Amino acid sequence: MTPLFNVLVSATACALIASAGHAGQIWVTNEKDDTVSVIDTDTLEVVHTYATGERPRGITFSKDYSRVYICASDSDAVQVMDPNTGEILHDLPSGEDPEQFVLHPDDTHLYIANEDDAITTVVNTQTRKVVAQIDVGVEPEGMAVSPDGKIAITTSETTNMAHWIDTSTQALFANTLVDSRPRHAEFAKDGSQMWVSSEIGGTLTVFDTATQSELAKIEFDVQGVHPDRVQPVGFEFSADDTHAFVALGPSNHIAVVNATTYDVETYILVGRRVWHMAFNADKSQLFTTNGVSGDVTVIDVATRKALKSIKVGRFPWGAAFRP
Repeated sequence: MTPLFNVLVSATACALIASAGHAGQIWVTNEKDDTVSVIDTDTLEVVHTYATGERPRGITFSKDYSRVYICASDSDAVQVMDPNTGEILHDLPSGEDPEQFVLHPDDTHLYIANEDDAITTVVNTQTRKVVAQIDVGVEPEGMAVSPDGKIAITTSETTNMAHWIDTSTQALFANTLVDSRPRHAEFAKDGSQMWVSSEIGGTLTVFDTATQSELAKIEFDVQGVHPDRVQPVGFEFSADDTHAFVALGPSNHIAVVNATTYDVETYILVGRRVWHMAFNADKSQLFTTNGVSGDVTVIDVATRKALKSIKVGRFPWGAAFRP
């Protein structure tokens, strides 16, 4: 571990944190503790820890932030929690081993990747009923939905594909190859591009949404780190959509990618085995979940510097923002 994570935050970092001043919370799922940790984005401290089902991974909020959805993978359930109290209100039918999911812009339909069953399950969160089960590739994990809600994406880790789903019919209309073990997918803000990370392939593939054709393939080279340890997983786009911040797994770095040129501009050292991330309210700070070190790294987006590490539970995985 570098001195960055063993000493008090520097005076400069303290000033940056204090100037942020954007009230909100980052919710983090802890796989090994069966809990979620809640971080206050002003104080950068854990303020609550709530119990969940077994092996919580994916996490997202309803549009009004009155409900938080949690993939309890080993409980074979999506749990619905009251974020004000930490009470589990009920479970949703999810299929076996839900890992990631995405909430449709209609705030009602939840698209869930079921790793063990090679399906995507679509659940109506209001009626608590399954409305569709869509056959996809082997070991689905990543999920995304376009801003207009017309397309959902499932990535399958063993088939090495992104599966394109028409949300009006709940049917596949395209399958596109990516590199080995795709883990995460995101649409760019305007929906014209769809990006997929490939953990073992070590790449990010960029697709044209309209044609499903490949636009670019992004590779990574972290100085002093063996290529086998550079494993892209979760990523998020900056507020202006000009950059992507990419978690590179056991390389313990975040890559900053120019979303126009597809060049990697810099790498940021964080905790061990970085998985996913979430921004604060105005996307001036980025919070990364570091599975092996059991902490969250806070990054100042403007300076691209790590400010602080926050201890959470064991094996933090997913992250989501709540105002």
